[in-house]
Amino acid sequence: MSTPDNKSSAPIATSKSNELEQEKPRRARVIRVEIAPWTIISMVLVIAGVWMLMHLLPVILVLVMALMIVGTLGPAVEWLEQRRVRRFVAIAIVFSVLFVTTILVFALTLPELVNQVRSLFGMEPVLRERLAVWFAKSQVTAGLADTLRNVQYDALIKSSAASVLTFFTLVLEGVAYGVGAIFLALYMMLDRDRLRGGVFAVVPRTHHIRLSRILVNLQTIVGGYIRGQAITCALMGAFMFVLLTACGIPNALVIAVFGGIADVLPYVGIFLTMGPAVAAALSFGTGITLIVFLLMLAYEEFESRVLVPVVYGRALRLPSSVVLFSLITGATLYGIIGALLALPVAAAFLMLIDELRVELPGETEQAGDAALRKKDEHGEREYTRRTEGMPAEEASAIAVKMAGEQKKAEDKLET
Repeated sequence: MSTPDNKSSAPIATSKSNELEQEKPRRARVIRVEIAPWTIISMVLVIAGVWMLMHLLPVILVLVMALMIVGTLGPAVEWLEQRRVRRFVAIAIVFSVLFVTTILVFALTLPELVNQVRSLFGMEPVLRERLAVWFAKSQVTAGLADTLRNVQYDALIKSSAASVLTFFTLVLEGVAYGVGAIFLALYMMLDRDRLRGGVFAVVPRTHHIRLSRILVNLQTIVGGYIRGQAITCALMGAFMFVLLTACGIPNALVIAVFGGIADVLPYVGIFLTMGPAVAAALSFGTGITLIVFLLMLAYEEFESRVLVPVVYGRALRLPSSVVLFSLITGATLYGIIGALLALPVAAAFLMLIDELRVELPGETEQAGDAALRKKDEHGEREYTRRTEGMPAEEASAIAVKMAGEQKKAEDKLET
């Protein structure tokens, strides 16, 4: 009889003990977050670095412009050096030719450009009236005709005086930064070996070949982009000048120079080049306007599909989606300058990912990646053997030479 009573009393005792435990006040959990001193120091350094970069942005842009000039003119200097011209003399020849060419271009075009601008301002009322008459022919654009006839320039000048002053201030700052970048590029080219030796001195010997390959590829990207922009803009300006002159449209030089400069801007440049040319042809009848529009459209298509791939070659190698995203990002961050620098920066970024063998998320190692890694290791061992005991300045020259030979071999295989 006692055994069942003991068994029945056990659950009762257990339930009472659970109730007592529940009645006891629960202790609050304390979560301690301890930040290591080094983490705090790193955060402070990152914030200070971002703040410094934001305030030193003009200096960074000048440095980037100088590096782009070096990458553009470097091949010409090396070409002269290969023909046994001393480096100092080769740099002097290249910069002298560039300076003289710039002076001749301005001397030949600037006076006529000023005259045509004056003529354009003098003809402005007549051209505006012709354009208004053309707009008035259609009910859809009749409102634009009234707007053109009632333009009040005094109010526009007063309202935009501050904007014009700000614009000219920015232009003067841009010219000053450009001159500073040119002189910085000159000093960098004259003192190339010492600067390159200083960079290679702080990098381990085992990474010199990879660093040299990155520098060679950067020179190819930057030089190819700048030379391509110069050629395509010059050809666009020449085409517009010939077309407008053949159609009898006055002030062809002004419109052609503006179109050539505007052609620098990708995607937006097509509107800035075709717009003024078509607007200038409107007052000469529908036939001339249609001819100018169709020929400009055909040349834009020829430039984008035939000329640009030939001129730029394999310097950028950017997919269309990357091009569009880079342009939007660059223009949003830094306006026109950001849009101009977006493509070479994007190409350089993708090149760094490729050269540093960075494994992107979701990317699986291919069979060729292992072969490339072995090839890199073999080249680094060979370079370390050849430059053992050499100072960094001499070793860097050998590394750049080996990287250049490797790139030429790769280009031959691709072609």
